[in-house]
Amino acid sequence: MTAIGEARVIRPGRPWHAVDWSLLLHYRDLLWLLVRRELVARYRQTILGPAWFVFQPLVTTGIFTFVFSRALGTPTDGTPAFLFYQCGMLGWSYFSTTWQATGNIFVEQASIMTKVYFPRVIMPVANMISSLASLGFQVISFVLVLAIFRINEGTAMASLKIDWPVMAALPAIVLEAGLFGLGLGFLTSSLSAKYRDLNIIVPFLIQLSMFVTPVIYPLSQLGPRPRLVAAANPITMAVEAFRLAFFGRGTVTAQYLALSGTVTLVVLLVGFALFQRASRTFADTV
Repeated sequence: MTAIGEARVIRPGRPWHAVDWSLLLHYRDLLWLLVRRELVARYRQTILGPAWFVFQPLVTTGIFTFVFSRALGTPTDGTPAFLFYQCGMLGWSYFSTTWQATGNIFVEQASIMTKVYFPRVIMPVANMISSLASLGFQVISFVLVLAIFRINEGTAMASLKIDWPVMAALPAIVLEAGLFGLGLGFLTSSLSAKYRDLNIIVPFLIQLSMFVTPVIYPLSQLGPRPRLVAAANPITMAVEAFRLAFFGRGTVTAQYLALSGTVTLVVLLVGFALFQRASRTFADTV
């Protein structure tokens, strides 16, 4: 007798807003393969390799320290300027890397998506997961720099204390930052499949987002109303939470967390809905 292979049932197409979540579990091996491919391909044939994860933020931190702290005298809540800026870069870098990696995915991955079927959402999620690698390297680098400061500065660093409850909550806050970047990536990728202008605009928007997020200034320097507006930016809470966790100095409240979480959820749901809709027709426009 001849063995019968796996049977596949072909059903009518689902509406664009319906999602078969069981397919994500079915394609989990593909998800991890894409994560690995993204990690390997990102710095293939580079001299420094994964060291770029650390080198770029350190150079940016050094420039911020010189320009904003020494030249302009921007306050840093009593925290050494280099540590203040380096810590602020952690949450923002993960968000920006996730957004940039997913913001043009229909165009960049058209050669794969138009030839092989798989749930399209897997690719953006794989990019979000792979971006955790760069965050991990940056956190390790920051901890080493923080240890050096504590050894060399001594008493000057005594007032900076770790907030352990906030430290324990950091994974959830990092997840929110990643989901916000993923939601914006859904939005821009679904639109860039038809409107290529976004390929030029997105990098500019990512850089602009740094200046509307308290990366180079503390949230405490803003008045009550501007502070509330800034807290509506979900990355604000990620930046402030990292500083509160490592330094014991940051503006994080339940009200601000609820506001940023609501914005993240709305952006994620709207972006995902547009992404699902665009994934059905992008081959006709790309």
